[in-house]
Amino acid sequence: MEKQAKTHVFEGRPAMKRISLGATGLQVSRIAFGTWQIGGQWGTFDEDRAINAIHEARDLGINFFDTAQAYGFGASERLLGKALRGEITGDREGVVIATKGGVLPEGGRDTSADYLRQGVEQSLRALGVETIDLYQVHWPDPTVPAAETAGVLQALVDEGKIRFAGVSNYDVRQMAEFAAVRPVDTLQPPYHLFRRGIEAEVLPYTIEHNIGVLAYSPLASGLLTGRFDENTTFEESDWRSQSTAFTGGALKRNLAIVRRLAEFAQERGLTVAQLAIAWVLARPGVHVAIVGARSSGNIKASAAAADVELSAEDLSRIDDLTAGAVPIEGATPEGVV
Repeated sequence: MEKQAKTHVFEGRPAMKRISLGATGLQVSRIAFGTWQIGGQWGTFDEDRAINAIHEARDLGINFFDTAQAYGFGASERLLGKALRGEITGDREGVVIATKGGVLPEGGRDTSADYLRQGVEQSLRALGVETIDLYQVHWPDPTVPAAETAGVLQALVDEGKIRFAGVSNYDVRQMAEFAAVRPVDTLQPPYHLFRRGIEAEVLPYTIEHNIGVLAYSPLASGLLTGRFDENTTFEESDWRSQSTAFTGGALKRNLAIVRRLAEFAQERGLTVAQLAIAWVLARPGVHVAIVGARSSGNIKASAAAADVELSAEDLSRIDDLTAGAVPIEGATPEGVV
């Protein structure tokens, strides 16, 4: 029998900094609570602690939550809906829910009209809502014309199933093809101190077109938390156990940089994780940093980064400290780099 979730009373919410998400007009907290880590691909976790972390996020003033159908294929969405039960129905009190679709359970991508429409219906049921605030194409699909993908999302907006449509992991060409049919409301790219590829073309494009940017993995999938060393291992069910970014010479070199960043963060009265999140939020064109958490303590520490102001001198020092870092990739629907 499924354990019934207790209704959490949210009170005493502080005024976390909010920002208008591109042209959508959505007023969202600069920290979004990400839920990839509670979908099953990051090893085992305690459901009650995860729900408490979501409650803590709300109590801290976080009103933006990002999930995806592919995070356990409904598991993460159901847990988020369970934790926010009562808040994501009716008025919602300003809670903004984003999810993503277009990934196949067996791996691979499908952004066809039929599959995305099916995915939206499944996400609506899993979350327990009548409308999804922001629906994002999780990965570009080269086998489906952009006109078909963008067209069905516009139809879903017109039908009231979703409010806004965005994309994730798209480059400039892919966004432009999508935008030929309907505007790209948001982009969700990977972005952190060891992965800066979007700076050259993608961020200038999103700034020019007033596209809301939600940066994911600001902590480099945990590497920038300061909790790892050369002997860190992961459960077999954790995708990082197969990633080259967490083994060998690349890991050793980047860990040395993390330690230098931690020393600088300490001088500023911060943790290295807070410094890394604040750096992402300080970048031109970035509206939101998506941060995952499995415990209340994790999200409380991360949320504090929204109030950190980094000076031009700080940013220059961070550039110096990260010079020579080994760029790292991440997981894709087809596997792990």
